[in-house]
Amino acid sequence: MKQSPMQELLNGVVEADETYVGGKSRKMMPGRGSERKTPVIAVIERDGKAISKPVDKVDGKTLKGNLQANVAPSAIIHTDTWSGYRGTDKLFAGHLTVNHGHGEYARDGVHVNQCESYFALLKRGVHGTFHHISRKHMARYCNEFSFRWNNRKITDGERTKDALLGFAGKQLQYNDLIGDE
Repeated sequence: MKQSPMQELLNGVVEADETYVGGKSRKMMPGRGSERKTPVIAVIERDGKAISKPVDKVDGKTLKGNLQANVAPSAIIHTDTWSGYRGTDKLFAGHLTVNHGHGEYARDGVHVNQCESYFALLKRGVHGTFHHISRKHMARYCNEFSFRWNNRKITDGERTKDALLGFAGKQLQYNDLIGDE
């Protein structure tokens, strides 16, 4: 369900967040993620399109690079206070944050609740339907759930038609599916 590249960059109010998807760590370790989980970043236009993808690191260079590749400079970015987003205000029209560490999840329209909802759907799909996914295929799952999010306001018939049209000219070879990374 990989979609064609967006014709236009996300604009207006755009939320950005990151999460870790995958198996449970054998040892619960403090901090962000674990060696068994895959970091995933998402940018979502308020009441609009979502783009998500797995990344190797959740650092400033990766986060800001992803924002610049997908979001118009005229956008207002909403994030949490993760240090990787520092300096975002210099790249876009504005950057507003909420501080989850102090129990703040929304303030005067500033939030990342759509990203949180998107990640809840992605993780629920992994836990409830797929049960196990590998890092190798995480981009495919992100594409599928972005497709679902981006087409959530159309009928099932229209969504099915769009999905089938997206298959045209694409093949996934068996060796690509099961081969080593």
